[in-house]
Amino acid sequence: MPPAPLPSAGRRVAAWAAHAFTASGVLWGLLALLCVARAEYREALAFLIVALVVDSVDGILARWARVKETTPQFDGALLDNLVDYVNYVFVPAVLLHEAHLLPPSSALLGSALICLASAYQFCQADAKTSDHFFVGFPSYWNVVAFYLFLGGLDPRVNLAIVAFFVIMVFVPIKWVYPSRTARFRGVTLVASALWGAICIAMLVQHPTVAPWLLPASLVYIGYGMAVSVVLGLSGRREPAPASGC
Repeated sequence: MPPAPLPSAGRRVAAWAAHAFTASGVLWGLLALLCVARAEYREALAFLIVALVVDSVDGILARWARVKETTPQFDGALLDNLVDYVNYVFVPAVLLHEAHLLPPSSALLGSALICLASAYQFCQADAKTSDHFFVGFPSYWNVVAFYLFLGGLDPRVNLAIVAFFVIMVFVPIKWVYPSRTARFRGVTLVASALWGAICIAMLVQHPTVAPWLLPASLVYIGYGMAVSVVLGLSGRREPAPASGC
C-alpha cells in the first residue's frame, strides 16, 4: 500500500497558523495577570474576554486546517488545555484573591480550591463526551470572576458561590458546549454573541453599569443551564456538528 501523500505546504502553513492562534491565548492571559498585579481588574477582565474569543474561534480554525492530519507530531489538544487552564482557571483564581472578592481569612483557600478542582477536571479522560458535552462544571472561572467582580456581593456570598461551583466540578452532570453541541446550536450561538456584547458593555460602563445589563446577561446563563439540564437528562446522543464548525 503506497504511503499517504504529504500535506501541501499551504496546508502545513494553515495548520501551524491555527496552532499559533491557539497559543496566542496565553499572551492575553499573561496581560490579564499583569493587570491584576497592578490592581487593574477591569482591564484584566477585558483581556480574559479577548482570550475567550480566541478560544471560541481556534477550534473552528483547527478543524478547518485539519491539524490532526497535517501536524500529527504536535498535540494541539494539549496546547489548548494548557492555555485554557491559564485563562479559565489560574488567572481568575488570582484575580478573585487579589481583588479581595473573597473573605480575607479564606481567600487563599478559595483560590487554591479553584486551581486544584480544575486541575482534576482537566485531567479526566471523560471530561468531554463524544457528543460534545462537558462532564461536571467546565471550569468557567473567568465567567464566575466576571460576575463576582461586577456583582458587588458580600465576599462571604462570593465564597459560597465559589464553593458551589467547586463541588459541581465533581458532580457528573452534562454541561452544554456552546460552540459544538448540535441541538439548539443556532440559537445558542446567537445568544452567546449577544451575551458577549452585553458583557463588554458592562465592562466598559463599570463602575456605573446600566441596571438592566446585568439581569439581561444572566438570562443567557440561565438559558445555558436549562439547555444543559434538558439535553443532559434526555439520554439522547447529540449528532456531531457539520464539518468545519
